[in-house]
Amino acid sequence: MASQISRIMRPDDANVAGNVHGGTILKMIEEAGAIISTRHCNSQNGERCVAALARVERTDFLSPMCIGEVAHVSAEITYTSKHSVEVQVNVMSENILTGTKKLTNKATLWYVPLSLKNVDKVLEVPPVVYSRQEQEEEGRKRYEAQKLERMETKWRNGDIVQPVPNPEPNTVSYSQSSLIHLVGPSDCTLHGFVHGGVTMKLMDEVAGIVAARHCKTNIVTASVDAINFHDKIRKGCVITISGRMTFTSNKSMEIEVLVDADPVVDNSQKRYRAASAFFTYVSLSQEGKSLPVPQLVPETEDEKKRFEEGKGRYLQMKAKRQGPAEPQP
Repeated sequence: MASQISRIMRPDDANVAGNVHGGTILKMIEEAGAIISTRHCNSQNGERCVAALARVERTDFLSPMCIGEVAHVSAEITYTSKHSVEVQVNVMSENILTGTKKLTNKATLWYVPLSLKNVDKVLEVPPVVYSRQEQEEEGRKRYEAQKLERMETKWRNGDIVQPVPNPEPNTVSYSQSSLIHLVGPSDCTLHGFVHGGVTMKLMDEVAGIVAARHCKTNIVTASVDAINFHDKIRKGCVITISGRMTFTSNKSMEIEVLVDADPVVDNSQKRYRAASAFFTYVSLSQEGKSLPVPQLVPETEDEKKRFEEGKGRYLQMKAKRQGPAEPQP
């Protein structure tokens, strides 16, 4: 099963560098995934449901998209477990003047079907038919891996970002930023819960502010590590999206983004962690060339620990990009 959505990129989709905002692309990716997974989960007779985003795997921004180009977002279901759907999404940009097309993004998303009668009830997913047995086995491995990581990350980011008076440049406190947003009807599905794409766009905006404050140049999203959605966000909640820099290499910055929801109209529920992720940004000159990044100065023991963890993720991903080493004769 496959699906595609397309739309032209307008000036209000641009970031300050003039390219399409990374958060806009993330939102389109989520919309395509939600359409195909909801359609699939309602393909058989039974209780009707809506597919809710549970996790986004690492997403790389392979090439910038420009204003005036057409974004083609194609989605395909690649695996189903008893209660979840894996969707793989590709984003192509098309210059409609020249006909040139290029791949800009690839992403993998996981959805769970929630009953329309009771949104806290997770329904069973209709199975897909695989053309090869290996496809099912490979999908099961991906499912087990993401399930384990979700459990590990749910409580890893329990702390909150606190402001520090008069911070020094290049420190974590100097660039950390927060955005407070009241969840309104336009942010939500028909059932009163925030679209995953809306949350991802807000997270990308905060990460971009942190990156710009740190290096004071044009910045662009290079990649997003796995985004985990720990709990649903209801209409009427006040959400706080906080970002802090965790690691810098010579030419990239890793930013941790946390989303906390405060159900101000419901006294029975306390503030809770709704989502978390790591974003990677790069610094660009006015000509679009990569620039060196000012090195982060971790001060506290927690900041030093997060820096080393970020360095480990950076080196692991660098090794994965370079591929296995050639055997020595």
